Amino acid sequence: MRHWTKITSTAVLAGALLAGGVAGGLWTGADRAYAASTAATVNSVINVSGSGEVLIKPDIAYLSIGVQSEGNTAAAAQKANAAKISKVTQLLKEKWSISADDFQTSQFYVQPNYIYNEKEGQKLKGYIANHTLSVKYRDLDKIGQLLDEATNSGANNVDNVQFSVENPSVYEEEAIGKALGNAQSKASAVAKAAKRGLGPLVNVTVDGGEAQIFTQRENAIAKSMLDLGSGTEIQSGQVTVKVQVSAQYEMN
Repeated sequence: MRHWTKITSTAVLAGALLAGGVAGGLWTGADRAYAASTAATVNSVINVSGSGEVLIKPDIAYLSIGVQSEGNTAAAAQKANAAKISKVTQLLKEKWSISADDFQTSQFYVQPNYIYNEKEGQKLKGYIANHTLSVKYRDLDKIGQLLDEATNSGANNVDNVQFSVENPSVYEEEAIGKALGNAQSKASAVAKAAKRGLGPLVNVTVDGGEAQIFTQRENAIAKSMLDLGSGTEIQSGQVTVKVQVSAQYEMN
């Protein structure tokens, strides 16, 4: 980065010499040669982007577990739902030893439930209460069993399972190395096509400032409905840690 700043400043100085020299009649052959050399240096750069990714086995899952109840009044719907979510929460804490720090409410609402027909138009049928928990769980082989037991305890709104890595920075270095290698390959191809040699790397930036994690999602409900006679099976698969870089090289 310092080298690129120095080049830019030199180019500005050469421009100033050119303007002053022409105005004052002091432009020499040496000045012209120096300015031409500087302009060539400034133009002899290659800007490329590169990407690198690492496929890894996930070590954490985010579960969406909720309960939904209906009632003739908002209070009745909420009371029925509170009893259900309390039972599910107790299961998670006591039997599955999930810390209170690892789950939180992600959605909560009580709202009217309307029906519509041509004869009567819109009519209030009752109320719906919903309470959904977002749960972190790390024993990935037991997720299916956990979801089955949560459903048996009253959970009737199990949305999906999202797999990820809890500490992606561990894999960033490898992904950055691959991304920079990809960028250098592109820069080499450009230099070769221009019949030039590839010079040193003068600047590189990790786009976005950090790695991106592309998680894998599994629909727990769909999998459990495939075979009602057996437990839910959830496949963790792999997740992707990806880095994008922007790099600048000199050309010789």
